This record gives sequence, structure tokens and C-alpha cells, in this order.
Amino acid sequence: QVQVLESGGGLVQAGDSLRLSCAASGFSTFSMGWFRQAPGKEREFVAAVTWNGGSTYYVDSVKGRFTISRDNAKNTVYLQMNSLKPEDTAVYYCAAARVLTTTNYQYAYQYDYWGQGTQVTVSS
Repeated sequence: QVQVLESGGGLVQAGDSLRLSCAASGFSTFSMGWFRQAPGKEREFVAAVTWNGGSTYYVDSVKGRFTISRDNAKNTVYLQMNSLKPEDTAVYYCAAARVLTTTNYQYAYQYDYWGQGTQVTVSS
């Protein structure tokens, strides 16, 4: 069983930066993704990175502001979030997938294990 644990959420002001971390057991063989869910909205894909870090994917709304990276030696994936906006406010979830491809990385059903989420609140 893979355990996924996020950390790093908090309350920041618009324009600030925040880095989320996600630790997962059995990490190095999984591709990893970040999703978020705002109140009253569906969970949406944010970013993903393949198991070897060779490919990264982003939703258009965060391109140029967020960066996903991983450190397999530390079993950790990061989401560096810069220039945060109030619309980035959400619970952010980390997820692990056995297989990601260029056509399925954005779908929640493709991910096998999920963390409990960490709250990110951006005030205006």
C-alpha cells in the first residue's frame, strides 16, 4: 500500500509564493500529480510529473507560475507556486499513478493513491 502525505499549505497574500511537498512510500516507480478542489467546484488537475522526471504537465491556468519537481532520493514531489492568485485557493491533493501518458495525465481516475489534501488560501 502506498501512503501519500502532503504538507506546506497555508494562508498567503496574492502575489506570494508557497511550496507544497508530498511524500510517498514506494515513490520512485510512480508518476505523481497535483490536483485541487475549490469549494463548490470539481476537483481539477494542476500538474504532473512522470516517474523519472522526464516529462511534466500543467493546466493552462498555472503555466509559468507553478513548477512541479521530484526528488526520488527523498521520495518527495514538490509544487512550487509563485505569483499566487485568489483563484488558486483550494485544497490541494497529491496523487500517485502507476502509469501516466500524454493522453491521461489530467484525469483523476488514472491515479491510484491519494493524500488527504492540504489547504491553500490566497487572500486578495
